[in-house]
Amino acid sequence: MLTPEQVESRLERVLLKVQKPGRYVGGEYNSLHKDWNAVPIHTALIFPDIYDIGVSNVGLKILYDEINRRDDALAERAYAPWLDMERIMRQYGIPLYTLESKRPLACFDLIGFSLPYETLYTNVLNILDLAGIPLRSAKRGDSHPLVIAGGHACFNPEPMHAFIDAFVIGEGEEVIHEILDCLKLESRPSNPRENVLLALANIPGVYVPRFYDVTYQDDGTVANVTANRPDVPKTVVKRMVAKLPPAPTNFIVPNIETVHNRVTVEVMRGCTRGCRFCQAGMITRPVRERSVEEVLEAAEQAVRSTGFEELALQSLSSSDYTDIMELVNNISRRFQGRKLSISLPSLRIDTVSIELMEKLKEHRSSGFTLAPEAATERMRRIINKPLDDEDLINVTREIYARGWTNIKLYFMIGHPSETLEDVHAIASLCKRVIAEGRKVIGWKAKLHAGVSTFVPKPHTPFQWVACDTVEQIEAKQRLLQNELRDKNIKLSWTPPEDTLLEALLTRGDRRLSEVIFTAWQNGSKFDAWDEGFRWQAWLDALAQHGLELAFYTHRPRRLDEVFPWDHISDAVRKKYLFEDFRRSLEGEIRIDCRQQCYACGILPTFAAARRANPGSYWKCPEVKSGLKEKN
Repeated sequence: MLTPEQVESRLERVLLKVQKPGRYVGGEYNSLHKDWNAVPIHTALIFPDIYDIGVSNVGLKILYDEINRRDDALAERAYAPWLDMERIMRQYGIPLYTLESKRPLACFDLIGFSLPYETLYTNVLNILDLAGIPLRSAKRGDSHPLVIAGGHACFNPEPMHAFIDAFVIGEGEEVIHEILDCLKLESRPSNPRENVLLALANIPGVYVPRFYDVTYQDDGTVANVTANRPDVPKTVVKRMVAKLPPAPTNFIVPNIETVHNRVTVEVMRGCTRGCRFCQAGMITRPVRERSVEEVLEAAEQAVRSTGFEELALQSLSSSDYTDIMELVNNISRRFQGRKLSISLPSLRIDTVSIELMEKLKEHRSSGFTLAPEAATERMRRIINKPLDDEDLINVTREIYARGWTNIKLYFMIGHPSETLEDVHAIASLCKRVIAEGRKVIGWKAKLHAGVSTFVPKPHTPFQWVACDTVEQIEAKQRLLQNELRDKNIKLSWTPPEDTLLEALLTRGDRRLSEVIFTAWQNGSKFDAWDEGFRWQAWLDALAQHGLELAFYTHRPRRLDEVFPWDHISDAVRKKYLFEDFRRSLEGEIRIDCRQQCYACGILPTFAAARRANPGSYWKCPEVKSGLKEKN
C-alpha cells in the first residue's frame, strides 16, 4: 500500500494532465488536518460523485463536523475522480485517497458513503475498486475497512446489500457517535469482523444485510425478509434526533468553482404537507425546527468563516417554519448593507412567499422558484397538492411586478391516472404565466418550466403504483415541446431512460445487486451524467440475470405485496400509507398535518425512540467529554 508521500509524489507528475486539478489537491480553507497517530479511529467520508457536486453535500458537512470534534477520531474526505483522472490513476497505480492526508482509502477503519439518490450506485463500486477494497462485503476480511452508507436512497438498501457492510437508516448526528464508540470498543486485532458487525446491528437504526435472509414467491415477488439471528432486530427503525443539534458553520471553501458555493443553514427538518409522491416528506418526519436565534447565529458564523456571498435557508417547506416572518426580518437586518444573496427554497404558492422575498429584496437573486407539480385540479387532488390556478397566476403576476424577471415552475408528469389532457394543461398554464409577466414587465419576463417524471418511491402512498413506459413519457414530452415554443419559455425535462433507471433501482430487491455489478463491469458509472450513462449496459445486465425491467418499473404492486423494503421502517405505518393511497383514488385531500393529525405513526414512534435513547449526544457527559468545543 502506498504511503501518503508516495501518493503525493505520483500526483505531482500527473495533475497537470487532467481537467480541474483543483478537484484532487485538497488543502481547502476550513478543511481539518488531524494527527493520524494521535487518534485511534480513522474515517473517510465519501460523496460518490465529482468534487464539484460532493463538496457542497450538507450531510457530509454535518458528519465531518461531528466526527472531527471528537478527540478520539478524525474524518477526511474523498470524491469520485472524473473519467480523465480515473484513467491516469489506474495507469500510474494511484489508489483513491483522501484529500486531507493523501492516504489511500484502504488505510481507514471506516468508509462512509452518502447515498442521497440511486444513480450513484455504480460510482460506489468504482470507488471501492479504485481503492483496492473488495467490492463485496462477503469478500472483506478483518484487515479491510468497514463500509457503511447512509442517505435517502438507503431506505431501500436491498439493491446495494452485497457491497455495503452496514446501512444507517435515518438521521446521522447521533448514530455516528454510537458507531464510532462501537468501533473503538470492538475493533481489536483479535476481534473478528463478524463480531463488529453484530455489535453494529444492535445499534438502533443500523441495518447489517448479512444478518437477514430473503425468500421469493413463484411470481418473483418477495415472500419474506427475516433475521437469520435471534439477536438482531426483525425490523430496523430509522434514527431520529429529538432536537436538531447546532448547525455546522466552518464550511470548507472549495479550491474551484462548484455547483453550490454557498452557506447552507437548515432551519427545519421534516414536512407536514403530505404530498403523496414525495419520499423526503415522509421519511424525514416529524417536523423539528431550529430557533430564530440559532439560525441567525449559525448564518453569521458561517458567512464570517467562509466569505461566501450566498446564504440558503434550507428546508422542505420554508414557508411552514413557525417564525418565518421573524426570521426573515432578523436576517434582513443582520445582513443589511452586505453583498449577500439570500434564498428561501421550497416556498408555498401564496402571498406569504412574496412578502418573505420582498423583505429580502436587498439580498435577493434574479429568479423565483415555485412547484405547482400538476396543472389540473383533478391531478392536484390525486397527489394531495391543493392549489387553484388563479392563485398561481396572481402570485406570479406579483412576483414579476416586484422586479423578478425569471420564474421557474416545477412540474411532474407521469402521476397516477394522468392523461394527455392533464399534460396539455401544464403548457396552457405556462402560457398564462408568461402572458401575465409580459403585461407587467414586457418581454423581459422569462419562464423556466422544469418537468421531471414521476417515480413511485418506497415509503410513500404511491409505492403501489406503476411508472410510465418510455412510450408514454415520450408522448407527454413531445406534447410539451410542441406547445411551449415561446422563446422566453425554457423547457427542461428528464430523459425517459434516466427515469426508468431510477425506478428500477429505487424499487428493486436483492437480485439487483448482481445487475448493478454487471452493469458496472460493462462500463456504467456516472449514471447521472451523459458521459457515463450506458442504458444498454443496464438492459443487458438485467437480461444476463434473467430479470425484466417491467417487473420493477411498470408493474402495479399487489395490495398485499411484501415490498423489498418492508423490514426497513421510516416509522410511518404502512397501513397509513395504504389508506392515503386509497384516498388518492377518490381524489380526496388530506390537509396539513399541523391542522389535523391523521395518526401516521410517527409521533408515538418518535416518543418511544426518545425514551429508548435518552443520552442524546449533546447531553450525554460520557460522549460530550470526547468532543471538542465548537469553534
